[in-house]
Amino acid sequence: MQDFAIMWDWGAFAVRWLHVITAIAWIGSSFYFVALDLGLNRNIKGAADGEEWQVHGGGFYHIQKYLVAPEAMPQHLVWFKWESYATWLSGAALLMIVYWAGAELYLVDRAKADLAIWQAILVSAGFIAISWIGYDLLCRSPLKEYPTAVMLVLFAGIVVSSWALNQVFTGRAALLHLGAMTATIMTANVFFVIMPNQRIVVGDLKAGRKPDPKYGKIAKLRSTHNNYLTLPVLFLMLSNHYPLAFGTDNAWIIAALVFLIGVSIRHYFNTMHTRQKAPTWTWAVTVVLFLAIAWLSTVPLRDSDFAEAQARELSPHAQIYAAAAGFDEVEQIVVGRCSMCHAREPVWDGIRWAPKGVYLETRADIAGAAQQIYLQSGVSHAMPPANITDLPEDDRAAIRAWYNAAS
Repeated sequence: MQDFAIMWDWGAFAVRWLHVITAIAWIGSSFYFVALDLGLNRNIKGAADGEEWQVHGGGFYHIQKYLVAPEAMPQHLVWFKWESYATWLSGAALLMIVYWAGAELYLVDRAKADLAIWQAILVSAGFIAISWIGYDLLCRSPLKEYPTAVMLVLFAGIVVSSWALNQVFTGRAALLHLGAMTATIMTANVFFVIMPNQRIVVGDLKAGRKPDPKYGKIAKLRSTHNNYLTLPVLFLMLSNHYPLAFGTDNAWIIAALVFLIGVSIRHYFNTMHTRQKAPTWTWAVTVVLFLAIAWLSTVPLRDSDFAEAQARELSPHAQIYAAAAGFDEVEQIVVGRCSMCHAREPVWDGIRWAPKGVYLETRADIAGAAQQIYLQSGVSHAMPPANITDLPEDDRAAIRAWYNAAS
């Protein structure tokens, strides 16, 4: 069992880095092509929609864009799609590893909704699937002729989803799922709309037919949505490192404001790429929104639910570890060495919220976080940081013995 826990954690590490690497590749290419498209010189004659000269790495690049397609199909055509697909697939795998397999610790908040693990997983998957269906229907509705209206309705849907997720899951999981829903919309745009439309254009060109420009127009609209959604997704995916963002009753409002910040920043850079005067007012808007988020993160401070947590029943999974030999000793170790930070009201100077929202105060807390305690403090010396509470090797050995006894 202990070997499985170690390999499982290394597997999560590998998937996490695959997700990070593919996301960098996808976002990098997406930002590059948006900037390139906006900055094209269109004061030229000919079939091309615009061109650009660029210099990089000691070489010069001459780039031309065709709004529909060139007169003849090039022999070598690069398709930008696998970055998006690999990012979503690795992200979905990571969601399953961290939040589905670790649902008791990271997903389910029984103070909000007393869900069984399988019910929480179904709700998780349902939110993600419904987000794409609702968004796609919106983009195909009569509102599609009014891009601004589409964006406003989309933002309203994001606000409602943010509120709903925070009524069901832990704050950490709620923000992560809002990011997963948005990322699913972005990848589904590529898979179900952008790529099929490009294939239609290529097919028409090969058959000698004149491609319909509407397919390029539709694909560009979805691509623009992806461009404006990217920065909020990045914040939401990293929010689990910042309890001030998710460990508050106002987390759903914070998440909504993050989307507005992403839009204001992208609008500045998108305008700048068109060689127009950059709208510097967007930075003032961004600062105001950021200050509002900082204020919302601490006002009002969340009430302590320590007494309620003490009375909470252990889940069947946690009962196994609570009943294992050595638990009483480990409970004393964790409470004495870890709970000053991992508490609902931390007493360690400078820490206002439990790191990553992990509480280690009650029997239910400790038994529910058994694997993380074993990996972070038993197998490795990651916790306490720099061994700041002087956790001795004998105590680490006791943690390992207790975890192994439960196996």
